[in-house]
This record gives sequence, C-alpha cells and structure tokens, in this order.
Amino acid sequence: MPYPKFALSLIASAITATFSTFALAEESSEYIEPITFTPSQTDFGGVGLMQMPSGRNAEEGTFSFNTSFNNEYHFYNLSLQLMPWLETTIRYTLVQDSLYNPDENFSGDTVYTDKGIDFKVRLLEESDWLPETSIGVRDFGGTGLFDGEFVAATKRFGNLDVTLGMGWGYLGQSGNITNPFCKASDKFCSRESGYKGNGGSVDFERWFKGPAAIYGGLEYQTPYQPLRLKIEYDANDYSQDKPVQDPQNNHDMTQHTPWNFGVLYGLGDWGDMRLSYERGDTLTFGFTLTTNFNTMKANWRDTPETVYQAPSVNHVDEINWNYIEQELDNNAGYSNSKFYVKDNEITIVAGQEKYRNKDIAHQEAAAILASNTPEHIQTYRIIEENNSLLTTETVIDAERYKDAAQFNYVGAKITDATVTQDISDLDSINDDNLKHDSFERWDVSISPSLRQSIGGAEGFYLYEIGIKAGSSYWLTDNLQASGSLYLNLIDNYDKFNYIAPPDATEVPRVRTMFRAYATESPLRMERLQLTWFDEYAEGLYGQTYGGYLESMFGGVGTEILYRPINSRWAVGLDYTYIQQRSPDDWFNFYQDDRQYSEADGRYYNVRSQGTTGHLTGYYMPQWSFLKSTLLKVSYGEFLAGDKGYRLDFSKQFDSGVIVGAYASMTDLSAEEFGEGSYTKGFYLSIPYDIMTVKPSKNRAYFDWQPLTRDGGQMLSKENTLFGLTDARQPWYTKKGL
Repeated sequence: MPYPKFALSLIASAITATFSTFALAEESSEYIEPITFTPSQTDFGGVGLMQMPSGRNAEEGTFSFNTSFNNEYHFYNLSLQLMPWLETTIRYTLVQDSLYNPDENFSGDTVYTDKGIDFKVRLLEESDWLPETSIGVRDFGGTGLFDGEFVAATKRFGNLDVTLGMGWGYLGQSGNITNPFCKASDKFCSRESGYKGNGGSVDFERWFKGPAAIYGGLEYQTPYQPLRLKIEYDANDYSQDKPVQDPQNNHDMTQHTPWNFGVLYGLGDWGDMRLSYERGDTLTFGFTLTTNFNTMKANWRDTPETVYQAPSVNHVDEINWNYIEQELDNNAGYSNSKFYVKDNEITIVAGQEKYRNKDIAHQEAAAILASNTPEHIQTYRIIEENNSLLTTETVIDAERYKDAAQFNYVGAKITDATVTQDISDLDSINDDNLKHDSFERWDVSISPSLRQSIGGAEGFYLYEIGIKAGSSYWLTDNLQASGSLYLNLIDNYDKFNYIAPPDATEVPRVRTMFRAYATESPLRMERLQLTWFDEYAEGLYGQTYGGYLESMFGGVGTEILYRPINSRWAVGLDYTYIQQRSPDDWFNFYQDDRQYSEADGRYYNVRSQGTTGHLTGYYMPQWSFLKSTLLKVSYGEFLAGDKGYRLDFSKQFDSGVIVGAYASMTDLSAEEFGEGSYTKGFYLSIPYDIMTVKPSKNRAYFDWQPLTRDGGQMLSKENTLFGLTDARQPWYTKKGL
C-alpha cells in the first residue's frame, strides 16, 4: 500500500499518547478512574486480536455489528455471544477489484461478495492458573475463502491479555510448524482447495488438515479507559488469498512482516473505532457498534398502577361493566372482553394484547375487579383467548389477592393468589351467564414495511419500503375473513435483471421469482382468505384455511396442534393443497408448470398445483447449557415438491430478544438446488416494548437468507397454532427484565 509511513506515524502517535497518559497518571493519580477490560472484536468479527481469534468469550448476549476496511477487503459482520460458551459470527466480505460474476449482464459491476459463518466454543473457563481456552471454526458454511480452524488460550494479567493459539487452513497458512495431526495420519497433511457442491455446505472433511501455524499476541488496556493497544503475530502468510489468486484481480499481498500492530479507541459502552497496521504495508480501519441482548431493558411510560380500593357496589346488577371493560383494556391489556357471572365468581374471556409479563396483567385485572365488584365475589377467572382459541385459564382468589394488595403479610405478591391451568368449567361461559359483551368483529391495521436482501448478485443491499394495510372480520365466533394489501413506496429492485438464476435447474421457481411479484405493480394483494379456528379436545387445536394465502401461493389447507398446558413440548401437523399465483394478476393462478421468460429468453418451471405439509415437533430444553432455547424439527414436503426436514433452533435472551437459525435438507442434490447447496437462514425477533415507551406483546421480525433458492422453502401462513397458543407455555411472551 502507498502509505506505510503514514500508518506507522499514527501507531506511534497512539503509543506516545499512552506514555503521556502514564506520566499524567503519576503526577495526578486522582484523575485516573477505575478501568474496565472488556473483550474486543477482530477484523473478521468475533473476540480476538486483529486477524487472529483469541480464547476469550464475551459476556452472554453481547451483540456486535463490525466493519473493517482495507485495500483488498471490506468486512461487514454480526457477532453474537449466543451462550456463555458459544460465540457465533455471520460475515459478508466484499473483495475489492473482483467482480461477482464476469457476465456483466448478470451482476453488472457488483464486486465479489463472500458469505461466511464462524463459531467458537469455550472449552475451559479462566481460573487463577488456567487460561480461558476455546476451539473454533471460521467460514465453515461458505465458499472456503477464509475457512480455517483454531485452538486458542488467553490469560489475563492485570490490564494485559495474553493469547497463544494454533491455526489451520486460512488461520495457519504460513505453516510455521508441522500439523500435529499429520503425524497421526497422512490424510491430515494436505488440504483441498475450493468448496464442496455449489458452496454453502459444511466441509467437515477439511477441518484441521493442511498447513498449521502458531500465533499469539497481546492486548493492553491503558490507564486511559478509551485507549487499548494490540500486538499480534499473524499465522497467515496471505499467499492463497483470493485477491492474489484471482486472475482479474492479481493483488500483491506479500507479507513483509508477520507482526501486526493495532490501536482501539472506545467511544463508550456502545462502540469503538479500530486502526491497525498489518503485513508491514496495510492499513485497516474499522468500527464496532455493540449492545447486550440480555441486559436491554424497557423504559415504559405506562398508565399508573391500579390501586385496590374497597368497592362501593353491593350487587352484580350495580356493576358498571362498560367502565370495567375500558379499565381492563387500558390498564390490564385485556381486549374484546366477554363477562360472565355464575354464583360467586366472575369469568372474563378476552385477548391479552399488552403485557408479555402476565403477572402484571393479572395484578391490574385483579385490582380493577376487586375495586368494582361486590365483596361476595370470591373468584375471578380470566380465560385468555387468541383468534377464538381458548388457551389458558387464570384463577384469582379474591381474598388472597386483597391480602396481598394490602400487604397483610411479608413478601406479598400477585402470584400468591393466582393459578394458571386448563379451562376448568366451559359450561359457565354460556349465554345464560353472559353479562356484557364488548367483542368487536372488525379489525383494521396499517403498518410500515421494510423488505431487504443482502449480498445479492445485483447489489450488496436491495430494499423495498412500503405500507401494509390489513383487515379482518369475524363472520361467526370461529370463522374469520382476512386480507392485506401492500403499497410499495420506494425500492431499488430495478437492479434485478433475471427471473431465474443463471444456474437454473428444473426445480420449480417458488421463491427465486420474487422479482416478478415485487416489481409487477406498486400495489398488490398479499392475502385474502377464510380461516376456521377450533379446539377439538383439551390441548388439541386446529385451523382450516383457504384463499390467497401469501404473495406467491393460494390454496386450501389445515393444521392441528397438540400442546399440553405448561408443557415444554408440542407436536403439530399441517397439510395444504397449493397453486402458484400469477404475478401479473391479483386473482389468477398459473395453469401450466412450464413457462417462458421473455426477459431471459428461456423456459422455467413453476408449481401450478401441488401439496405441501409437515409434521413438526417443538421442544424447549431445560438443560443448563441450553437454557431459554426452542428446538423445532419438521419433516415433510416443501413448496417445490422436494421432501426432507427443517431444523430450527432459537435462543431467547432475558430481554425477550430471540435469535434463531434454520436449515432445510431435502432430497434435492446440490446440483439440482443450485448455488448454496441447501436453504439456510437466520432471524431476529425484537419485542416492541424494549424499543418503545409502551408495553406491547408485538414483535419486530427480521429474516435473512444468505441466498434465496427454491429448495427447502415453506409456505408463509398468516397464522401458526404454536404462536396462537403461546400462553399455554410462554415462549414469545416470556417475562422480560
């Protein structure tokens, strides 16, 4: 690079500033505040030095968005400490001066974009004598551009972190030692280049093979809190990097020295800036934005807490049901309420729309009922309803609640008076006992919408911003008509220049045609359907639906789910007859499987009719090393007619933020599937109530697939029974901080 002297001067200035800080500290120690030493990120994402990972892990829930820039690479990555022992990283790398595809008609001047996934597993926690030790894999599910493995140990001595590690593959390309596994078997002595299939597969066969090297480094937290220094001995010699090997690039990445030097400047607990001088001639700049999903906390401006007051009514006929209905809606979050009275108990059937923490809802509801109903009422029953499905019953003992509300004993709390269970008495909620019905059959909603694609051939970031309007109407207590429209306001989808990918196979185009659906008209109908909801037996729920089910498919189908109360498992089955919708007409379907693209000048397949459906098991482990997790396993037929299974694993942090990943493996070969080899993706679900000042059960959902292909794709239904019955064993509405 043309600026080694400039880079060295910057590093020297930082070191000079550090020693100046030492001098000031000696002269005026009262100005030195206690310092903290938190793990920092590498250029590639993940805790470590600069190029090399360390053995250290961040605090559970730590989430970082990192970028790094130099002449050869632009790195964009997300790193998450998923478990105390597991670090995960997703990375996009833009290789400068290399095109995504030599065919400009396909990708224009978009630079080569590599997608990578890393993980690190802690083997040993740090103690007085032992270093924190971890093993990890970089780029295990990509094209192998940066794939490598490592074992690293890190020990802290005051404000100094010392790391020693061994790397293989990209992390050990210098080969400064003999691969120890090579002595055990010759198959570990060499490492295949390239990648398996069409990329995206996990090449276990290459792990810990080929060149190996020792690396190490120091990270020093100076007495000046924002400033940190790094020194690293790099185990990669950069001889096999893509800019060196790519004929269209042919960069000179000669390593003049294995020593890298870096400076990190903290901007606060929310981020930092990094500057490093690497390989003896390369300046790398980066920054990190960080938060912690475990400690994120809502700051509400909620309605004042309802305080219990002795009631002024003596008879049920004196109750102001309209007032109670309004108070329950505003303060307790129970909407569309129906009120029943039988003997000395009041039963409310309502939907909970406000609080993830049901204890708050129960506290508010009990205070409202106790203050506005006669003293002879001994029991309040709250039956939670969601889309006409009765999910749980919470029984509140009125006398025990009043004791707790008046603090008649030490440690009083609402849970002393409540029991949540299956519905005990359905006979009591009949028309003879009905006193008030506030159920509203119409519902209308309008919300902004952002759809995005990252790392595509036509552009690194593609987006579509619009408005989604939805409406529903209950024709009967169990039958709902619903629909939604989408109005596109702005997008850059004009960069799409194909319907089918260039490596198109005979697999029906069930998802890769999204350009046609997105750009045909700014206003489009997303859904229009009828849905029948029912509970067939205790814990056995069902829905039957028909119509235009999503933007690309219509059909008729059914789903059943068995979910015992307070159980950590459930099992469901869904089956749908489907037809693929025509993108140029709101109401038409494709009539033939074989279609011709005028834009591409070739034929492709669609799914004019077929079936899809899955048997799905749900399980929330109670194991200490997998706390607050949900595992979903599905087997069946996907949209394109391929058969196989999908694994979906998610983790919920204390704040309620959910992070998950999924992968679909089907009977399609890598060649039939195309680039990526199989469908995989990640998602993030954030409760609204930690982003706004009001409590809410709603969530913002972000889904990301590194590459959208047609195999392993599932129908996007409006409702899922697992979500509708969440109250039976809360997952999406678990208590937050």
